[in-house]
Amino acid sequence: MNFSNAIVRQPGINFADGITTQLQKPDYKKALFQHTNYCKILEKCGLKLIILKPDLRYPDAEFVEDTAIITGKMAIITKPGNIERRNETNEIKNILADFKKIEQIIFPGTVDGGDILQIENHFYLGHSSRTNLNGIEQLKSLLLKYGYTSSIVKVDEMLHLKSGVNYLGNGAIIIQEKLKDLPIFNSYKKIIVSEDENYSANCLNINGKILIPKGYHDTKEKLIKLNNEIIELEMSEFMKMDGGLTCLSLRF
Repeated sequence: MNFSNAIVRQPGINFADGITTQLQKPDYKKALFQHTNYCKILEKCGLKLIILKPDLRYPDAEFVEDTAIITGKMAIITKPGNIERRNETNEIKNILADFKKIEQIIFPGTVDGGDILQIENHFYLGHSSRTNLNGIEQLKSLLLKYGYTSSIVKVDEMLHLKSGVNYLGNGAIIIQEKLKDLPIFNSYKKIIVSEDENYSANCLNINGKILIPKGYHDTKEKLIKLNNEIIELEMSEFMKMDGGLTCLSLRF
């Protein structure tokens, strides 16, 4: 949960052309304002930002988290599950090569970074519509090579594993109601998100500060009890594109 750097990418003017299950179209100017504020908050949390310009070839490219999994020992370049996003990894690989040893997922394996939840030295690997079993087996082998353990979690009714569960530090997780009874998470203290606030399960702990989407009052009240500083960010336009707080940066 302690980071020094983050990679972010500004949304392009064709942001609304990205992949989404939502019906309401995002407002580009609002999205750009929200992204700028997100970057300011990351800097407030002590991160040095690598800010990439929009890449209009890839309307979803601002969701950089899906392109890599970064650990203390290396970085794994993913193979995104949607074919339209696979070349987004090229620039990210070149950047991370200056910081980390690089490993890579090879097709037909697919992995989206949003499906990978790290808790200390253990990784939870979401088997979803974007992350297949071939990719998971490759990922498990790479993680084991560097001394990390992992477990598989079946992901249903949501895009990514981290849409529904995230680590808050100090043995606590925030988790959607539909996932709370999974035995695999029984060793953690659970902050359970009510069904009408499901989106707020995608929050982000950066250097002891918890970033949460704005407007989820029940979740905020539960998180305040952890005695962390809570920072709310307006995420309405990214929500319309099935994106959340974790999606918009690669932290390391």
